[in-house]
Amino acid sequence: MKYPKEYLDEIKTRLKVSTVVSKSVSLKKRGKEYVGLSPFKNEKTPSFTVNDEKEFYHCFATSEHGNIFDFIMKTQNFKFGEAVKHLAQLAGMQPYMFSKQDEEREKKWKDYLSIYSKYVDFYHSELLKNDDYSNVRDYLKNRFLSKEEVKKFKIGYIKKNPNLFNELKKEFNEKTLIESGLFYLDEKKKVYVERFKGRLIFPINNISGQPIALGGRIIEKLDYLAKYINSPETNFFKKGSNLYNLDLARKLSNKLNHIYLVEGYMDVVGLSKNGIENVVANLGTSLTDKQILTMCQFFDEIIICFDGDESGYKAAVRAAENSLKELKPEKQISFLFLPDNEDPDSFVNKNGKNHFIDFTKKAKISIHQFIFSHYKKQTENNPSSMAIFEKKLRSIASTIKDDFIRKYILEYFLEKIAELTPHSNKYKQKYYVKKTKSLESTKKYFKDSQSISSVELKEFSFLYLVLNNLSLLQVNIHLIEDIKFFTEINKQVLSIIIEKLKSGEQITIKDLKLDEQILSKINKFAPIKHILKNKPEDENQIIELLDDISKDLFNFDLEFRIQELESKFSEDMSETTFNKLKELKNERKIN
Repeated sequence: MKYPKEYLDEIKTRLKVSTVVSKSVSLKKRGKEYVGLSPFKNEKTPSFTVNDEKEFYHCFATSEHGNIFDFIMKTQNFKFGEAVKHLAQLAGMQPYMFSKQDEEREKKWKDYLSIYSKYVDFYHSELLKNDDYSNVRDYLKNRFLSKEEVKKFKIGYIKKNPNLFNELKKEFNEKTLIESGLFYLDEKKKVYVERFKGRLIFPINNISGQPIALGGRIIEKLDYLAKYINSPETNFFKKGSNLYNLDLARKLSNKLNHIYLVEGYMDVVGLSKNGIENVVANLGTSLTDKQILTMCQFFDEIIICFDGDESGYKAAVRAAENSLKELKPEKQISFLFLPDNEDPDSFVNKNGKNHFIDFTKKAKISIHQFIFSHYKKQTENNPSSMAIFEKKLRSIASTIKDDFIRKYILEYFLEKIAELTPHSNKYKQKYYVKKTKSLESTKKYFKDSQSISSVELKEFSFLYLVLNNLSLLQVNIHLIEDIKFFTEINKQVLSIIIEKLKSGEQITIKDLKLDEQILSKINKFAPIKHILKNKPEDENQIIELLDDISKDLFNFDLEFRIQELESKFSEDMSETTFNKLKELKNERKIN
């Protein structure tokens, strides 16, 4: 049996050719295309191109050419069915099963699409041509929507007493029509009613551009009716798996790397009318994992722009917490808050495209900054409140699936909390009053220290202890001779010290003949000196501090080796690499 064309088309629309090819070929962007070394022959000069817009790859060296199915079949020696299964999984789709139930489902799917297509076409045509709809066309003009936008989004209007059900019943059975979600039975009158009567309708298309649901908006101020309603969920439409306008917006992913997520259909239409077409809307529900992953399939940054009112802010908080867990190192999620009582539609209509884009650049904030800011507003200046604040942020960070993102966002949260609670610094001396430096010297110190890495500061502390305790370390040289440094100049300094200490001669710092600039830098920036200040010399304490720093340097080396192996494993997926990685991670746990 053949795979349905619709199923194969959906795989192709969900996956860029570059996404599939880049799993095995290193690609570089060049204009509208990507280039790389051919996977079909050995070469030094790239002759292999990928064009996402035209959905094909081409190798000039071998004349190999095709789509994503061809590529997987040729590079992995798969049969067509195996390639389809592999790509469906990559696209996040269920595998297609050739059973009797699947045949029946396929027939229902075709009927479902046909019903929606006829329904949307009929009411769209009525809005454009029927004289009875002049008041609706006036409403759209007042909302700054022209015939061009109505046609582009296939907007329609359903009058208050429609009767399309009886017309469609001639072609489809009642059960199928009810299952579409377009109609429901009025129990009192025993008649079938159109769910969206008296409303503008916005077709919600699947990723291939076929209508599978509707959004409806009233055009009159009627308090007893909801302003917006959506199609109910059906066997073929799940709100949390779809986005309004994704079928059009995804085509821009070759030109733009970001997409706006807004709340309403009119926001999408309004932004698009003003030249901002990389925009989608969620469908009246909280942002879901599936919607985030779908947007990330096409774009590197999601900019969430909800209405500038209380409900819009609350929706943004929910979206932030839901979407943070799906964040990947190569992806970004930002938030854009509009002025009070503005929505994207009203704001762009008042100010235009350029102002909206400039406002985005200046006002957007990253997801972790927004989350921190939101919960910071709820804190009070007392230990209990700060403890709850930190616990909440740790809990949110723990939901992040990617190890690296989780690590750095948690570090960001904890560093920001530390800035709020400087008194909790365990090394701060209770009765020590620090002399205030002049403003200029403070600025210079800060500027100089900014260029020093954390591991370099550890090395400075180690060297500071060694240089100020040469006699002690001459009889305990084993404490320092196997220490690994990472900074070249510090490696040289430590090597000179060890060599002199091993000579057995009693030495001083002057005898080492070290560069005065490096000595000055060690004395100036070694953090350990603040711990030792105003404390009596204690040999045991010096040895303990050296041991602590040694462990920190060892752990730094361990993390570095783990990252290298993780990168290697992602490329070769070999058991040997995996076992080495496992050993290092076990060693990390022990330390």
